[in-house]
Amino acid sequence: MEEITDAVNSMTISETHKKNRIQVSNTKKPLFFYVNLAKRYMQQHNEVELSALGMAIATVVTVAEILKNNGLAVEKKIMTSTVDMKDESRGRPIQKAKIEIMLGKTENFDELMAAAAEERELAGEEQS
Repeated sequence: MEEITDAVNSMTISETHKKNRIQVSNTKKPLFFYVNLAKRYMQQHNEVELSALGMAIATVVTVAEILKNNGLAVEKKIMTSTVDMKDESRGRPIQKAKIEIMLGKTENFDELMAAAAEERELAGEEQS
């Protein structure tokens, strides 16, 4: 019994909650909030997992496409599924579509990020 307890205690957080997962919801957060967050996660972890349910799926696809079109990310894996959820208004279970998109850094990710940071610095100097 003690071995099981030790195994559970030594589990890392990443096994229970992934540090590089962004769960996109249909809140009032702007699209580029998620784009910039995904960039930050890729800088830290080399890859990012975007996940969404229902109506937020369109946002996740758009975020992934922006990162890919800007040469920052490559698609590693796409998973779709349905999730059973409780409908608050009717009290009965409903199924919601779910998508998970795993993106990895491109070879020139760091180069592009450095160039963008440099551009922002120059723009800041011109204004002052």
